[in-house]
Amino acid sequence: MEKLYKINDDDNVYVLKEPVVSGEIIEINGNPIKIPYDLGRGHKIAACNIQIGEKVIKFGMKIGSATKKIQLGEHVHLHNLKSDYLPTYSKDERFDNK
Repeated sequence: MEKLYKINDDDNVYVLKEPVVSGEIIEINGNPIKIPYDLGRGHKIAACNIQIGEKVIKFGMKIGSATKKIQLGEHVHLHNLKSDYLPTYSKDERFDNK
């Protein structure tokens, strides 16, 4: 796991410290995981199975919810994660208050 790190024990994703290439095997929690595609530094990989609707936690913060089931070692990104961020104002409101 020298290529992966978690900052908080509650995190359910690891962050890549360096790029990985397609076909590379990374061990996660004693499980060998074959990475199916190239991923750059900073990308997230599931540290456990994550269920649909479950919060994705990175650096101890909820960064969104899983939109589909995510398997251990799977890339976590826009294709299976949605932001839960709700802005408190709209773009139009922001510019109307000058």
